[in-house]
Order: sequence, then C-alpha cells, then structure tokens
Amino acid sequence: MSENQERKRTARERLQQERAQDRVREKRRRTMIVAAAVVGVLGLAAVVGLIAANSGKDEDGPAEAGPLSAPSGAQGEEQLAIPVGASDAPSTLTVWEDFRCPACAQFENALRATIHELEQAGELRIEYRLATLIDGNMGGSGSLRAANAAACAQDAGKFAAYHDVLFINQPPEPDDAFAENDRLIELAGKVQGLDTPAFRSCVEDGKHDSWVRKSDEAFQKGGFRGTPTVQLNGESIFPTKGKEQISVANFKKWVEEANKGKKPGTQRPTGASPGAPSS
Repeated sequence: MSENQERKRTARERLQQERAQDRVREKRRRTMIVAAAVVGVLGLAAVVGLIAANSGKDEDGPAEAGPLSAPSGAQGEEQLAIPVGASDAPSTLTVWEDFRCPACAQFENALRATIHELEQAGELRIEYRLATLIDGNMGGSGSLRAANAAACAQDAGKFAAYHDVLFINQPPEPDDAFAENDRLIELAGKVQGLDTPAFRSCVEDGKHDSWVRKSDEAFQKGGFRGTPTVQLNGESIFPTKGKEQISVANFKKWVEEANKGKKPGTQRPTGASPGAPSS
C-alpha cells in the first residue's frame, strides 16, 4: 500500500471514529433529557419558573375592577380554584400553573399519568390555580388567553382534558401562539364535545379574563417562587419535599404516606369529567 493510500485510510478511520463518538455523545445527551423529563427531577425547570416569577411580577398591574365571572364549579376563597377529583379525597394537590410556562409543561409531562391515576382512584383531589407570569416576562397575552379558554372549558365540564391538551401542545416560550383565539378553539377540537358555539363565544369574548387576572394577583400576593408551585396538603413538593427530589416514585410514596389509614374519596360533582390523558 502506498504512503498516500495509507494516509487516506488513516484519515477515513479517524473520521469514522469521530462520527461514532459524536453518536455516542448525542445518545447520552438525549438519554439525559428524557430521564430528566420522565423521572421528574426538574431543578432546572424550577429555575425557569423562578425567573418568570421575578421578571413578570406586577407587569399587568392590579386585577380589573368590577364583578368577577368565575367559571362554573370554581371553589375556594374568591372562587379562584378549579377542582378536579372527588371532593372527599383524603389528600389535595394544589397546582399553580401558567399555560405558557415551560417548567409547568415539564412537570405535567412527567407526572400527568400518575396524577390522573391517583385522582381517578379517589386518592387525590387537585386544585388548579392559574397565573400569567410569562405574559409579563416575555410580553404578549397567551397566558391570559389560554387561562380564559381553560376556564371556558371548565364551564363545559371539560377542564381537565383541555388543560392537558394545552400543555401537550404548548408552543415554545417566545412564541405567543396561545394569544390567538383561533388556535385555542382549534385545540378544543381535540376534546370531544368541547368545540361548541358557547365555548367559542366564551373564548372570543374573554368571559373569564377578570377572573384570570384576579387569580394571578392572588399568586403574586402569595409570595410563591415561581410556576409551577405544587403543594400536597399545603406542603411544597416541587422541586423537592424535604431532601427528596420529586419523581414519579417519590410522588406516589408521598401520597401513600399522606393517605395512610384513610379511605379513597367517592363524592364527585354531577357532570364533572374526570382527568384523563389527552393527545
């Protein structure tokens, strides 16, 4: 073999080795990303939420004056909580979220199936509370518009399913796609029976805008660090509970410990749709 051929062979082998190493590095990177999402160790996501909370605080000013139009079935002080699950479930999960918040989507994608499983078994009742931090941080109105649409879905008894659809189809953070009512109505088509004239009118008229602003004001006054803020029976569990990081296994364990010796709940509002994974 000539010296020139040997150099070409050596260069070709070196290139093949570099490509193989690149593939290994890329596979490792993807594995780490997937593991972080599935296991739910979302420390970075918590930082994202914290930045949003600090940057967006009070951008919209106080909530609008006048009577609030709370969605059907809303509960709690000033009717700012949307309940999902049996009212007599032994434990309550309080979740503060922003539909534009990437950290919220990471939390939902990692824990959605587990939360639904526990809710449907009567082990857990969820109180969803909505904030509009990303609108203040990034500009735009997608957080407000999506929250109003979710409240409209609550009027139709389909909040849980539409909530999931919004997070599954969340646009990139700088993309204010949820500001478009047409997009929110289009996504309603993924929830059986939701896309009705009443829902469309509710979305387009901003029927629950003042309620959403009041909810965000309550979040700001609550002194929370960012979204998502997740509490199990009033105790923060995101991103950690004590020294344990949140994960599917730990979340199930925490609920089991909280419910020890207590019966599952069975009392559900008539016509309310249970939470269920959506596509």
